[in-house]
Amino acid sequence: MERRVLIDNIAEQIAAIERPHPVRVAIDGVDAAGKTTFGDELATALAASCRPIIRASIDGFHNPAAVRRRRGALSPEGYFHDSFNYPALVEMLLQPLGPGGSLAFRRAVFDFRTDTIVDVPLEHADPQAVLLLDGVFLLRPELRAHFDFSIFLRADFQTTLARAEQRDLNLLGNVEEVRRRYHERYIPGQRIYLATVEPERIAALIIDNNDPARPTVARRENDLLSR
Repeated sequence: MERRVLIDNIAEQIAAIERPHPVRVAIDGVDAAGKTTFGDELATALAASCRPIIRASIDGFHNPAAVRRRRGALSPEGYFHDSFNYPALVEMLLQPLGPGGSLAFRRAVFDFRTDTIVDVPLEHADPQAVLLLDGVFLLRPELRAHFDFSIFLRADFQTTLARAEQRDLNLLGNVEEVRRRYHERYIPGQRIYLATVEPERIAALIIDNNDPARPTVARRENDLLSR
């Protein structure tokens, strides 16, 4: 399916979801699966619905480096278990936008690039808003109940590594370091997630994004889009 058609279709379905609070959408997938780009394009498509859009990323809820690396800088277990501050994500973003929530939220609490807490302004959501949150590990047990709809972008590790070699070059310095991080930490950490959480079993919608120009869709029987 042509990418724009797919995204427009998903946007229409999300816009039709009715809740007494903002609709919270998880855009999950392994590193470099294309989550941020997909979320940005989905936000653009949803703008036609006239529902306010809140864009956020798990990257705004990292733990400090000392916590992230306490099991070792290249530890896959450390990547899976220690990378993000999930209590802050729930308290500051997901819970306020959920049932009985205050609608007062923050999009981020931490900047991993500077390893510092950030003072992001408190915002107030419209009850008709849609939150599009992208990131890794979003369907783990402590988070999944806080989403009203979930998308998992599927991409094989050979493809994502090739993308990361371009995307993360400035962040990590050189291609060799990118490969080392992915082979020793990120990919094994994602394998832990895939094996223990089974996000494709949980997600409402699975999209194969190996070819971003023509993504394909897999639906489960209880997929919201098939109702």
